[in-house]
Amino acid sequence: MQKEDCLFCKIVKGEIPSKKVYEDEDVLAFKDIEPAAPVHLLIIPKQHFDSLETMGKTEEALLGKMLLLAPKLAKEAGATNGFRVVINTGHDGGQVVKHLHVHVLGGPRPWKKL
Repeated sequence: MQKEDCLFCKIVKGEIPSKKVYEDEDVLAFKDIEPAAPVHLLIIPKQHFDSLETMGKTEEALLGKMLLLAPKLAKEAGATNGFRVVINTGHDGGQVVKHLHVHVLGGPRPWKKL
């Protein structure tokens, strides 16, 4: 299920363009429009989940898929000397878009802080 007013749901539906780097039936990955590092990708589930804190046992495989995709996409994007994975959760956790997303950051330092 998707939410009508969600930015990332609109990207999934193709209503808002993105620079896609990966897509399958469950997830979409694209370049962040305000990168905090030379490589800054977002991996999102196609189904809407507000945040990591709303995920349950039934989403375990989806979360695993998203995290295991991070190293592959980081390397393909040029982060060959390491990368960082960040999941901001809730207001105090720095989450801006209320749709679960994984930041994949890499490339030469210095990076902006998230």
